[in-house]
Amino acid sequence: MTRRCAAVGLLALLALVCLALPSSAQTKPSTAKFSGPFAYDITKEVTLSGTVSSLVAKPKPGMIMGAHLLIETGSGVVDASLGMFALQGRDALSVSSGQQVAVTGVMKTINDRQVFLVRTVKTGSETFTVRNEHGLMLSPQTREYLKEHSGETGVQR
Repeated sequence: MTRRCAAVGLLALLALVCLALPSSAQTKPSTAKFSGPFAYDITKEVTLSGTVSSLVAKPKPGMIMGAHLLIETGSGVVDASLGMFALQGRDALSVSSGQQVAVTGVMKTINDRQVFLVRTVKTGSETFTVRNEHGLMLSPQTREYLKEHSGETGVQR
């Protein structure tokens, strides 16, 4: 009799646990995106062209971390954030004041300042990739890995 009671109790417990679990087969897949000041939405990308007025390797107070290009465009100076890694490694980005560039990225407001998060920098016939299509910065190691394994590099000629 004790075994029967234990078996019935176990079956009842299993039935309750099964009913308590959420049924995920009927739920809609999550399409939530990362949000926040550094969220990168590739659908909002634009390309800006202009002349490099200066390259800031170490950010000044009030700037976000990483290197910056200050670019003189037709509508004023744009603070273009290159991130932490663009100026590092063997295939680092090479730009200088007075050089014409086209930068592709997304304009964001961070710390009450407009900052252009750069994904690619085009100088002449070379395109340097700073971030991937999700906005993640490419480290020198990642650029090297891409170069070795897929024939791609941070710099495309």
